Amino acid sequence: MAVALGSVATTTRSILLRDAHHRINGLLAQEAGEFTNFVERGVDPATGRPFDDPARLLRVFLERQYADRDEELIGLVGRAGRDPAQIFQPRDIPVRVPLYEDADARRRVFESSASTGTLHRPSGEIRWAKVAVSRPGDEPDAAFVVAFHPEREQQGADAVFRILLAISGVALVLTTGVGWVVAGRILKPVRLVRTAAAQLTEQDLTRRIPVRGRDDVAALAETFNAMLDRLERAFAAQREFVDDAGHELRTPITIVRGHLELMGDDPAEREETVRLVTDELDRMSRIVEDLLLLAKAERPDFVTPEPVQLAELTADVYVKARTLGDRDWHLAEVADREAVLDPQRITQAMVQLAQNAVQHTAPGQTIRIGSRSHAAQVELYVADSGPGVQAQDTEVIFERFRRGTARRGARGSGAGLGLSIVRAIAEAHGGRVRLHDTEGGGATFVLTLEEART
Repeated sequence: MAVALGSVATTTRSILLRDAHHRINGLLAQEAGEFTNFVERGVDPATGRPFDDPARLLRVFLERQYADRDEELIGLVGRAGRDPAQIFQPRDIPVRVPLYEDADARRRVFESSASTGTLHRPSGEIRWAKVAVSRPGDEPDAAFVVAFHPEREQQGADAVFRILLAISGVALVLTTGVGWVVAGRILKPVRLVRTAAAQLTEQDLTRRIPVRGRDDVAALAETFNAMLDRLERAFAAQREFVDDAGHELRTPITIVRGHLELMGDDPAEREETVRLVTDELDRMSRIVEDLLLLAKAERPDFVTPEPVQLAELTADVYVKARTLGDRDWHLAEVADREAVLDPQRITQAMVQLAQNAVQHTAPGQTIRIGSRSHAAQVELYVADSGPGVQAQDTEVIFERFRRGTARRGARGSGAGLGLSIVRAIAEAHGGRVRLHDTEGGGATFVLTLEEART
């Protein structure tokens, strides 16, 4: 802004000085032209004949002229090398030293071979034009001089320049103040973002930026809030992982330590202790693997969808599930269509549901596996004929380290993470897992993929 305003003021001054220069040149040319015309056509009023005396010519012409305020009209008569006599209009010139009082300047103008020029004097610059007057024989001994003092014109341009600078300074101050206020209001959300970022800690990720308007700054605040949401979920998942791991691993570690501390020298006892410790260590390894899998479920690369034939996928799951236990396995139905999903993750979820059905059914009981489609939805299910799930446990069993209370007898060796993994896989596909009773008794787990496409 300062550079622009300074440039405007400087350019304006240059334009004013250029206009003054052109005006002065025009004035000098006009006065010289009028005198030349008078020399060619003028007659002496006393004789009615052309002038034969240069001094008389200059005096008559000057008596009929009216000079501008900064202009001098002077007639010079003499010889080169001597201070010429002068004929001028008796009036005051508003300059420090006018030309008619400066003998050296008069002589330099009179003796100059040029018709126009500029005198640079300590007392002020003079712009001049000269018309030589000669007698017969071409011996010039007189000249008409138009002298102009541009100091006042230059001072006027300088005054305008100073005024523009003053106005520009005031405008710059006002613009700076307004810009400071406006920029402060515009950038307030940015400061809030910076403040919020400085106040964020692992223990407190609940702070959010208020979003106002629909401009780019509001979009920045929304993006920052979305980032905070992701951070909060990530830290929550991390804390949940640490809490769950600490809670679930504490028991097997205690068991291992207790058996090792009580282990005697009897070989049979040592063998039994090693077996128990190995079993607990295997359980700890499965718990850690399941927790790591759940922790990865929040990552965008958790699933890698690809076109899959549901009939082929359902048949593969059925074949793999039959090895889980001595049950009456049935491939109930298959959906003959193509869907976009991650076949490995879906197989993992279905096998987990089949393993869950095996744990809560007796040998010989029926377990059915199938798939079907409804419009844009794809469903894969595992239905068992066990004791079923009580209503109050329908949502609880999908939480980490939670088991239902109404399933058959033994709790099994799991840590209560299997159904949590199934739900994570379903949600990663944009779907969900739901539970309902099997007709005739038992529980049916249905994996519904809402975003699947054919």
